[in-house]
Amino acid sequence: MQKKELNIAVIGAGLTGLTTAYYLQKFGFQVQVFEKDNRAGGVIKTHQKNGFVYESGPNTGSMSQEEAAELFEDLAADCTLEYANQAAKARWIWLGNKWHEMHMGGFKSLTTPLFSWHDKLRMLGEPWRKKGNNPNETVADMVRRRMGKTFLRNAVDPFLSGVYAGDPEQLVTRFALPKLYALEQNYGSFIRGGIQKHRERKNGKPTKANRQVFSVENGLENLINALVKNIGSENIRLACKNLEVKQSNEFHFSVNSESFTHVISTVGSHALRSLFPFLPKAKLGAIEKMNYAKITQVILGFNNWEGIPIQSFGGLVPSAENRDVLGILLPGSFLKNRAPKNGALLSVFLGGVKKPEFFEYSKQEIEQIVKKEVGEMMGLKQFKPDLLELFRYKYAIPQYSFESEQKLQAISDLETEFKGLTLAGNMRDGIGMADRIKQGRIIANNFFTTYS
Repeated sequence: MQKKELNIAVIGAGLTGLTTAYYLQKFGFQVQVFEKDNRAGGVIKTHQKNGFVYESGPNTGSMSQEEAAELFEDLAADCTLEYANQAAKARWIWLGNKWHEMHMGGFKSLTTPLFSWHDKLRMLGEPWRKKGNNPNETVADMVRRRMGKTFLRNAVDPFLSGVYAGDPEQLVTRFALPKLYALEQNYGSFIRGGIQKHRERKNGKPTKANRQVFSVENGLENLINALVKNIGSENIRLACKNLEVKQSNEFHFSVNSESFTHVISTVGSHALRSLFPFLPKAKLGAIEKMNYAKITQVILGFNNWEGIPIQSFGGLVPSAENRDVLGILLPGSFLKNRAPKNGALLSVFLGGVKKPEFFEYSKQEIEQIVKKEVGEMMGLKQFKPDLLELFRYKYAIPQYSFESEQKLQAISDLETEFKGLTLAGNMRDGIGMADRIKQGRIIANNFFTTYS
């Protein structure tokens, strides 16, 4: 089959779908994007109100993949990459009714109260500790084995609350944190592996993946707008309600009565059954076992900040501290023009897999929780925000837990059985923005390699 004979449908106009469509079109393929909502971008959306610029959905990404940096280079004429201000790079952890800055190296890591002396000394032996042999070991089990209980309690647990809103006792390292898993498997140690990787980067080919925190000037939605502009709005169908894909014959699919040789789905696992009624129920069941964290996000804006100094990226809360928030992000401190000069912009996250009930709480109940938690934790004598917005996400973050291997096998089996079908999206290959961009680029590259 020649490139000109291909007609590709991309289902979902989130970051994955748009990136895939952008590169497919750039490589000369005919592409049509279908989106159920009346706007592109998925959960990425920037708001401007009362002098504040804030995000519903992801606030930032990490430049952890080369493909993400290259996408911004390709779109430089239409959106401007913004890195987080290094003056506000401090990360806080809540412990004992106060914030503590996280230090993982140098003298300060020895004096921090976040870790016990036993575990600090235990870390000296980490490079010589026996390598694990359980491919489905949880993050909690791996960290306890290599680093100790207080590292799990006060570093890894809150970190996973911030990334996955998840439970380290359930997340499988090989799938949830593949780079960490690879350090132990390839080098026998986190410390030894980290040192060796640093040497390899220093002496090897320069990489654009600098791992810095990034956003986009004036909001992440400008990245979406740039992708839409370059794809062409005429190639993106919005408000496609009750979308259904049918199998026309061995080499064709029908999407809303239009014929396509290939279909690339970027929707969540929960939407596959209604979208693809012809797929075997047993295989879909293996994919649908994946759990999603339910998250409630509250945006707070203050024209004049009167709390504690907030030159910080934000703070995360260990589950053992029994607070009612997962963490408090401070985008007004590390991104430009997000809040008035003497003001503050906070993004507060609640719920996750450990407290899913918060998703059902009323707006008034959520506001009362936030008033108490933010007031106490951020040193506010009065809680009088000039902006308060609430957002709920039922399928916020997929959890890469014990069912992940069966899920990935089912996806592979379906793609093998139904030629021309690709099942992508954040149910596999990572959940971060850079991961989504990388997946889209790889899919497009595979088409180019196969059909050019």
